[in-house]
Parts: sequence; structure tokens; C-alpha cells
Amino acid sequence: MTAALLPELPHLMIEDQVRAALIEDLGRAGDITSNATIGADRQATAGMSSREAGIIAGLPLAEAAFRLINPAINFEALVADGARVEPGAMIARISGPARGVLSAERVALNFLMHLSGIATYTARFADAIAHTKARVTCTRKTIPGLRAVEKYAVRCGGGSSHRYGLDDAILIKDNHIAVAGGITEALKAAKAFAGHLTKIEIEVDTLAQFEMVLSEGADVCLLDNMGPDMLRQAVAMNKGRITLEASGNVSLDTIRAIAETGVDFISTSKITMAAPTLDIGLDIAIS
Repeated sequence: MTAALLPELPHLMIEDQVRAALIEDLGRAGDITSNATIGADRQATAGMSSREAGIIAGLPLAEAAFRLINPAINFEALVADGARVEPGAMIARISGPARGVLSAERVALNFLMHLSGIATYTARFADAIAHTKARVTCTRKTIPGLRAVEKYAVRCGGGSSHRYGLDDAILIKDNHIAVAGGITEALKAAKAFAGHLTKIEIEVDTLAQFEMVLSEGADVCLLDNMGPDMLRQAVAMNKGRITLEASGNVSLDTIRAIAETGVDFISTSKITMAAPTLDIGLDIAIS
């Protein structure tokens, strides 16, 4: 994944996220430790490095943390989001007023470690199926308030994004089908409601249900909790007519077999909800 292929996070979105985190951390009186122990005129330089191999994501948020604390702080990214790094790799240099550098450090690292962890974990899934046409995609299972940046991190790791919210695509799940009265009824109602740019996806868990979807028509069918044999049958039945997404029981142990059935996408919440953080540190020297 190269930086040129990644979407840019809008500055206003970044600032809202980071400002809220800084306000939370500064509390009612600001950084009383730094203010108590470091003179206002002291300067500092620091290096930010990865302590393990991984994929970097979140540098714009880290930069914003230092800039919002004190615009006099200089943040120089040494790699781009989406870069693969080895243990010990330097990823950024920071210099400026020491109090501000220390006050912003934790928020900057929290964003960077969390998002780099998602990118790194996503890359493990994406690498496992790189020999197939399938792509791993995230879901709406994200930490509230962090969805946009977590989905950005998935992209940094080579994954793709499912819908961002309830308003950008129609996804008919089993409960929708139950209330609507059936697959055919739900699809007919969705088509009557949707605008011409709104895609319709529907979830099924049997081949009989999938046959009904093929008869009625949809843009995407989510094949839920189907094993590889059933997925292969669905791919054969489909004959390339609609996009197929597999989900359920997706892990690093199962994703390869799922991808090799011929499905187009494999969705999993693990890449956002179960990703460990990437260990990144900031080492500082007072000048």
C-alpha cells in the first residue's frame, strides 16, 4: 500500500478528534507535571520510533496533537502512513517547547499506536489472501467516535471499507427480513425506496435463500456463516451476476480457505475490534 493510494483525512475531522482527546487528557488544570518541573523557555527534541514491525497509520493525528498544544512545535514525519517498518525504525522527529511536547505525547502516541495496530493486523489478513481476488473489508463494528479514522487505518493496511454508516448503503440483515416478511418482500421494498446511486446488499445463510436473491436481484449478497464448500456452491450458482461477500467465523486461520472459494469480499470485525496496538515510543532529549 502506497501513500498515493490512500484517502486523505480532512483536517477539520482530524482536529475535532484530536482536540477532544487533548481536552480529555488536560482535564481541569492542564499538564501540572510539566508545568511544575519544566521552565516555559526550555526546548526539546524527540524521536518517535516503532519498537516492533508493522504498518504505520495515524501520523496526521499525531502531528495535530503537537500542533494544537503549541503551534511552535515542529513535527517531521519520516515515513508515510501505509509504510511497513521494522523494529527500531524512526518514524517522526519532534522539536519545540518542551512543555508542549510532553503534554501532547500521550495523545499523539495513543492515536498512532491504535491506528497502526489496526493497519498492521489488517495487513496480516490481506497478505494471507493476496493470491486471490478477494479483499478483506471492515464493518461498522468500530469504537464509537473513531469510525472514520479506524476505517482509514484499515485502508493503510491494505484492506477495504464497508459502509461508513446506516445512511450510505442498504444492508438488509436477517432481522430486517423477518420483519419485512421475507427476502423477496424486503428486496422489492428496498428497490422502491433506494435512489439510483444507493446499493442494496442482503444477508443470507442458506443456498435456498441465495437462490431467491438471484431471482429478485441485488447489488451484493452477504453469505453469512457459510463454510468453504457452501461458498463454492454459491459462487458457482452466481455465475458472476452479483458481488459476493462472505462473513462469519473469519480469522487468520480461516480467511485463506474462504478467499479461495472465489468470493469478492470477506468482512470481519476482528481487524478493527481485535487488533493489538503497535508498540511505538517517543524518546526525548532536553536541549
